[in-house]
Amino acid sequence: MSTSVIAISGGSGSGKSLFTSTLKNELLATGADILVLCEDHYYRDQAHLSMSEREKTNYDHPNAFEHSLLQHHVEQLKAGESIEYPQYCHKTHTRLDSIETVAPASVIIVEGIMLLAARELQSLFDIKVFIDTPLDICLLRRFNRDIKERARTIESVSAQYEQTVKPMYHQFIEPSRFLADVVVTQGGKNRIALDIIKSHIQQILN
Repeated sequence: MSTSVIAISGGSGSGKSLFTSTLKNELLATGADILVLCEDHYYRDQAHLSMSEREKTNYDHPNAFEHSLLQHHVEQLKAGESIEYPQYCHKTHTRLDSIETVAPASVIIVEGIMLLAARELQSLFDIKVFIDTPLDICLLRRFNRDIKERARTIESVSAQYEQTVKPMYHQFIEPSRFLADVVVTQGGKNRIALDIIKSHIQQILN
């Protein structure tokens, strides 16, 4: 089975998830076999640390992720093998005991903030997409998400943004846009970009 792997990267709150889900649903409607992997699932296991120690981790640095495992899993999927997909809890800042067995697919979309900043992953991707959204918009979306979905306070989100999110964006994520094949503005609702990438994937599959 020939497998096409697409990376969709960009800052936290840039619209990656919306772009990914829209692309996935539209490709599924054409009969394509699609699998989405989220880089967040590959945050390192921190079960051996206390909660106070976990809260000190810089989750916006490439070292927070186990990219070697992600690389291995993508290689396994491309070889036609199933993987044991880790599950992660943002409230407890560590992996869950449960795992999900995931079968290979003809199209694999990998979505996450540090995909293009991790040099070891670049050779895996057939198409590299960067969602380029102004930081003030990303911050507003992050506030809404973290408070509603991750039980965070305004103070903790603000502190994390100033201490790690913003500086790590400028150090790692923003420079990685130059490694992208396609830079998408207007977030996850850029219809032209969606159509171009969807068409390119369909050409690869055919």
